[in-house]
Amino acid sequence: MAGGNGERWATFDCYGTLIDWNAGIGRELERLFGPELAGERLLAYHELEPQIQREDPSRSYREVTAVALARLGVPAGAEDALGRSLPGWAPFADVPAALEDVRARGWRLAVLSNTDRDFLDASLERLGVEFELSVVASEIGSYKPARGHWDEFFARTEADRERHVHVGASLFHDIAPAAALGLRTVWINRLGEEPEPQPDLELHTLSGLGESLDSLVA
Repeated sequence: MAGGNGERWATFDCYGTLIDWNAGIGRELERLFGPELAGERLLAYHELEPQIQREDPSRSYREVTAVALARLGVPAGAEDALGRSLPGWAPFADVPAALEDVRARGWRLAVLSNTDRDFLDASLERLGVEFELSVVASEIGSYKPARGHWDEFFARTEADRERHVHVGASLFHDIAPAAALGLRTVWINRLGEEPEPQPDLELHTLSGLGESLDSLVA
């Protein structure tokens, strides 16, 4: 897929940026551990998941979630709870209209996701917006913040780096590694965090994203 000829590309993280990842995981942890422990377990899950991905980048995301739940001490036989529930996780309400606006402005869209093909396909179907390309961790043997997703994206599109912007909610998984590669970034700060490193632009939802992207790449 050639991506030259002045095309503008916006790449996106999916879970946490487009799909409400925290709510999806949180509901399952509350079901498994009860409401009094769910918050604590969610914080622990956030720490466990990248550790497990670093330990063995060849693991599928389904396997990563199962290992994480096992380490959290879920009841025997419940390790696949997140894998079973993930296809039903909902998009943030602001996402579909914002993505349609970005497309209408002439941007090409791609997703760079730390997940599996079947999971991402189900989530993109829920979004109902066309993406030209998607790169998933289980097909390249690499998890963000490693640079494998971006290397694969540029290899497949030949996109002009000066006409590309990466959009993500995670400073750790998306903004920091994209910035380290010299790419423009838009941080979707849904949780009211302090930015480190500094993105090129910060939004609190995807509303207004099209205008923001146009301001970075005319």
